[in-house]
Amino acid sequence: MTTIDTATATVTFDGENLGIDDVRSVAEEHARVTVSPEVLDKAAASRKQFEDIVRQGASVYGVTTGYGEMIYMQVEPSKEVELQTNLIRSHSAGVGPLFAEDEARAILAARLNALARGYSAVRPEVLERLALYLNEGIIPAIPEIGSLGASGDLATLSHIAITVIGEGYVLRDGGRVPTREVLRERGIEPLEMRFKEGLALINGTSGMTGLGSLVVGRALDQLHQAEIVSALLLEALKCSTSPFLAEGHELARPHRGQIDSAANLRTLLADSRLAVSHAEIRGEVESKRSGDDVTRTDVYLQKAYTLRAIPQVLGAVRDTLRHAATTLGTELNSATDNPLFFPGQEVFHGGNYHGQPVAFAMDFTTIALTQLGVLSERQTNRLLNRHLSYGLPEFLVAGEPGLNSGFAGAQYPATALVAENRTIGPASTQSVPSNGDNQDIVSMGLIAARNARRVLSNNTKILAVEFLAAAQAVDLNDCHSKLSTAGRAAYDAVRALAPTLDRDRYMSDELELVADAVERGEFLRAVTSAGITLR
Repeated sequence: MTTIDTATATVTFDGENLGIDDVRSVAEEHARVTVSPEVLDKAAASRKQFEDIVRQGASVYGVTTGYGEMIYMQVEPSKEVELQTNLIRSHSAGVGPLFAEDEARAILAARLNALARGYSAVRPEVLERLALYLNEGIIPAIPEIGSLGASGDLATLSHIAITVIGEGYVLRDGGRVPTREVLRERGIEPLEMRFKEGLALINGTSGMTGLGSLVVGRALDQLHQAEIVSALLLEALKCSTSPFLAEGHELARPHRGQIDSAANLRTLLADSRLAVSHAEIRGEVESKRSGDDVTRTDVYLQKAYTLRAIPQVLGAVRDTLRHAATTLGTELNSATDNPLFFPGQEVFHGGNYHGQPVAFAMDFTTIALTQLGVLSERQTNRLLNRHLSYGLPEFLVAGEPGLNSGFAGAQYPATALVAENRTIGPASTQSVPSNGDNQDIVSMGLIAARNARRVLSNNTKILAVEFLAAAQAVDLNDCHSKLSTAGRAAYDAVRALAPTLDRDRYMSDELELVADAVERGEFLRAVTSAGITLR
């Protein structure tokens, strides 16, 4: 069983139970890594059986044959090291910016667990070397571009494998240094790749799966922060709590995500003295009836969708992210290279390296996160538009409107980023044949994961504008003392980063500062520290 020892922050890999939280612990917190003895014993037994098959003269892809389209070329077993080494070198052809260290650690962890599954027939030494890299902080420098996500993330994972044989580069101080130099400093000898080991290291979906695990894990945190700022906005606009009543979700339309989002909003608004019940609004409407056939009350019995349908929108985002998390959880604990070896069975020559499940999940994540950004920007717009903000001054100007523009300029990057997110289309439908038409249908799963990461990052700035605008609305309504416990925690977290906008000023720095806080989950931590527990 894969576990995190909370006392020593150690993640034990067994190839069966690695989760997104485990990957984040290894990637973000540098938790130590161990491979269970049972896994090492299983790997040794599998390796022996595999070598027996090869010695018996069986023809095995990538062991006694060339690769990909060149499978028709037979290669003598005596060439095993050269065959595996050449594969790694030839596919270490990624280009573009390097993955960040936490992303590279996540990819490395995903590959380790896939091999720990026990069907790839690598020696225990290979598993131990990947674990050593994570523990010693020897993190491969991996370019972001080059994977088709079909025969796995070949280029991506080759930049891991090349370091195992002592070549290529590893990360250091924000740049890269030759691997051999670092290994020499640590007294570590490179590994020689034996039968299939080069292929096993590079042939799998661990690039898209490792990165995707970070993106989806962080997206779930971002979703909570979208609920937190939505609740703060609802308080600032003195909205009704009626749309979040349990019965309307649990009995009428029981999507799990919708139920949970409604419950979170009830929790966030629980002790608010600003949000009102439907009965109170109804009473106000009825008190203004004049007895005429039609009476203009100027009281909105129901407010706009961005204020009322939050559980339906963010709940659907939650369900989408949970689906993606389930897919990634399965993929993290799968053997995704080819061929695979099962005791007493014919060698399995198949296509587990194909990243279609992950590609679909990450594209769906991109769509869901795009809609989260749309909701946030439209909520901000309701605060800034004097015709929609229920009495707030235009653009939340605290001083003299016209002389001051308030948040008018701050809305532009949020709107621009919503538009940019909408240009990021699905990658999983973009198959382009390659490898002499051997790889004639590919998933582009790593591109899908990178797209989702980009939208996630853009959303931090969209949400930052909303957090600042919602806090400004609280100030203009002079209602801080009436905020809920959660609302005060969120408001205070904003004000710890940026003061009230009492007159026009340079805003770029504070927008980036608040966006960084969103990215780090600071507003979620602030609410949690106030004793609020969200689903």
